Amino acid sequence: MVRNSVFRTVMTAAAAVLLLVSLPAEAQWKWKDKGGRIQYSDLPPPAGTPDQDILSRPSAPRRASITAPAASQASAPALVAGASAPSAPRAVDPEFEAKRKKAESENLAKNKAEEERIAAAKADNCGRARAQLRTFESGIRVTRTNEKGEREFLDDKQRADETKHAKDVIAADCSK
Repeated sequence: MVRNSVFRTVMTAAAAVLLLVSLPAEAQWKWKDKGGRIQYSDLPPPAGTPDQDILSRPSAPRRASITAPAASQASAPALVAGASAPSAPRAVDPEFEAKRKKAESENLAKNKAEEERIAAAKADNCGRARAQLRTFESGIRVTRTNEKGEREFLDDKQRADETKHAKDVIAADCSK
């Protein structure tokens, strides 16, 4: 009699343990990744995973009660479809937040300095191109030094090409 009672207690405890262990497995996702390997997770597969590659989904009512106990049954399909449940507010590490803000401000300063450098270079190019255009349009003879180090005068075609180039630079860099 005692032996039967102990056996029943042990069997009941074992059944309870097996039942408790199997409950989380019910909320598991199973899918094939891009490499064809089977993946298991309590989170949904990554976005863009085709439906035919999703092999198993958790049941909708149980999933809704696990992720968002206050969620109504109407929102359960949205949770299964991959929408994220509202997350609880997380504690923010002040040191991490300070580092993040410092990195953001450094990034903004670096971007602003780069924009100012580019704007200064464009302004310089604009001024040089306008001066060159005035020179070409004035009609004076313009010389250039060739590869041998000799001075040579520009002919009408070269002058027209240089005038067009100066106008293109002005259009690109003086557009403010």
